[in-house]
Amino acid sequence: MVTLIRPPPVDSSQSAIENVLELTQLSDIDPDLFTNTRPLWHPPGARGIFGGAAIAQTLSAAQKTIDPEFTVHSMHCYFVLAGNADIPIIYHVERVRSGKSFATRTVQARQRGKVIFTTTMSFVRQNSGGQQKVEHAHPMPDVPGPVEGKDDMELHSDVRSPFQSQRMAIENDDSDQPHIKKCRQWVKARGTISPAGGHEAHLSAIAYMSDSYFIGTIARAHKLWRYSTQRKSNAKSSIDEDVLKKLLAMDDAELKRQEFVDEADIQHIRRIKNGEDISKDAPPEIGMMVSLDHTIHFHNPRSFRADEWIFTEMETPWSGDGRGLVYQKMYTQDGTLIASCVQEGVVRLRQNESRL
Repeated sequence: MVTLIRPPPVDSSQSAIENVLELTQLSDIDPDLFTNTRPLWHPPGARGIFGGAAIAQTLSAAQKTIDPEFTVHSMHCYFVLAGNADIPIIYHVERVRSGKSFATRTVQARQRGKVIFTTTMSFVRQNSGGQQKVEHAHPMPDVPGPVEGKDDMELHSDVRSPFQSQRMAIENDDSDQPHIKKCRQWVKARGTISPAGGHEAHLSAIAYMSDSYFIGTIARAHKLWRYSTQRKSNAKSSIDEDVLKKLLAMDDAELKRQEFVDEADIQHIRRIKNGEDISKDAPPEIGMMVSLDHTIHFHNPRSFRADEWIFTEMETPWSGDGRGLVYQKMYTQDGTLIASCVQEGVVRLRQNESRL
């Protein structure tokens, strides 16, 4: 059983992402204990559950212990162990401080008594900044808007994702300087988030979506090969092997319509399909790519809807020593900056093994 308590029927009045992130409060044990109401998603080929689920559910748990006049403005997270989708998660909220203007919460996610994820969050009382404020925001770049009906999440898994995604061509992709490249996408929660969910549901939803392709920016900026079927014995691939099979079945026109497939990927796929010997000059291949930490600073936290298109832009200032760092900005479609995120992750190349 993948939940501690039998899940109730899916609430049709709620969006898919609300149902996915629903928590059950374990009041009889401790009012600050929560568990996942529904099974958690384990992306095909990934080491554990989707990291965005842990980020979002810890936020949801903390929000249930906060005065409604307070809103989250930052959260700092660490991925400690890979989450197991076959075991329920217990979320423990610690009420560190509840002040007049700010409140602090820490949340630990545990499985089998071990911490798999931990985060510290800060909440601020609404309109506590005074009438006169220091204000500025980085503007949203001029980019094409989203196209209705396109969704690159559908190719990645037979399990329908609770959000949609449209990746765009990499800015400055021809450069040999990874740090000036920008990886962009449009995302939004499927369906309509219910009025009952309030602003908390929208905040949890963008926390969930903020982990989409995040550390993968390193691989894209360096044009690393991500679709290998080669693996060590008893080791799981770090990506979805079924995606490669689907890509190999497509012609060039179909491949170019897949926003998440970069030009470097298309060239490599074309050579594989042509039966060329690419063992000597194949691009470097990802051996391991997992998130270590994740930070979100929320801006204008009650002025957006997560079920409307949100533009994200990611860039990487540094990678080295088996790790990489990525920055992300998230905007509403009208250009309002709603979140700034940072993630560091393990990025290791496959060593001394034959590659496709």
